[in-house]
Amino acid sequence: MASQKRNKLYIDIEALATLSLLQEGIFRPVTKLMGEKEAREVDETGIYKNTTFPFSFILAPSGKRNQEVLKNAKKGEILDIYVNKEKKGYIKVDEVFPIDREKRVQKIFSTTDPDHPGVKDTLSRLGNYAVSGEFKVEFDDIKIVKEKIEKAKKEREATHTTAIMMAAKPFHRGHERVIRLALEKTDLLVIFLLKPYKQDILSYELRYKTLRYFTDNFLPKNRVLIVPFENTYIFAGYNNVILDSIAAKNFGCDKIVIGKNHSGIGMFYDKKQTKSIIDTFKGIDIEIEVVNEFVYCDICKTLVSTDTCPHGQHHHISYHSEPILELLKVGVLPPAVLVRKEISAIILSELFPNRFHNIMDKFANIFPVSAILEPHTERDFYIQLMKLHQTASLT
Repeated sequence: MASQKRNKLYIDIEALATLSLLQEGIFRPVTKLMGEKEAREVDETGIYKNTTFPFSFILAPSGKRNQEVLKNAKKGEILDIYVNKEKKGYIKVDEVFPIDREKRVQKIFSTTDPDHPGVKDTLSRLGNYAVSGEFKVEFDDIKIVKEKIEKAKKEREATHTTAIMMAAKPFHRGHERVIRLALEKTDLLVIFLLKPYKQDILSYELRYKTLRYFTDNFLPKNRVLIVPFENTYIFAGYNNVILDSIAAKNFGCDKIVIGKNHSGIGMFYDKKQTKSIIDTFKGIDIEIEVVNEFVYCDICKTLVSTDTCPHGQHHHISYHSEPILELLKVGVLPPAVLVRKEISAIILSELFPNRFHNIMDKFANIFPVSAILEPHTERDFYIQLMKLHQTASLT
């Protein structure tokens, strides 16, 4: 007898990665897709099994075909999960229920403003029905990261493992200081480098290259591990501090370091004390260290904490990624006080390949070189150019 043809659910790679995070236990105590009653309770209370969790964990894919499949799905029916045209798993239907798309977006982003990029993107990929039930998906990236962290902990015999979630877009001096501070208090530092699902001028591979250059050349060996972090849509909202902390714990870390200017901290005043959202966490068993913002002070002549420098803001240069990235996007070499010259050289030589093709043969006429003739790369050009920028005798 021929096997019964199964219906299909079509999701994108981002949803697949999110299901894999759930499957691999990265959101524990949440380990399954929530049914209607459970989802409503979590959305109302922000608590799941006595642990803070910002919103219900559901699967509600968009698309006319998906809506028809879900509306007619029966309890116990097995739906095959497809990404593009490739089967990536299945779900055994337990419950299908309607959702309020606007309320869902409000819970994630604290706004329904259509001009908000996260709101617009999420609404476009969110359907009208959610499905719960036992599922299995094929996406090994999360498992591989877990294994790498566990291996590094064993090799290092790490008693304490600290996590930092970082976009490094671009990697700058402020990041360097935070990494060094974190490394002073831990056996192993795991840097989760955010891996987005949209094209970006600074690719994941390029950002990894810059971060790896710094850790390989300026930090103790074998004490820092860089791993990709699937930065899916559920981390895009204002609750990402909660989810980052839960994820870091379940990846095997006992501490996470977060910047004081992180958008998700949410400072407030309560009973004559300044508190943050972190003070409201329940059941998230991980140490959370909030580090002060670092700036460059033109009087102190070094990087300082805003809490320890006595000089005013007009003497401070802030390490905000956006303006530094704007310099790089137009091909300007950022001052070395903002970005290490070798890092800038890596980025610019990739963003603007063959930019100096016509003058590379005149390298020796512009920069001091050894007597031995040797080939030079565009990365060398940027590094030597920065050295000239830093020469002060005639300035």
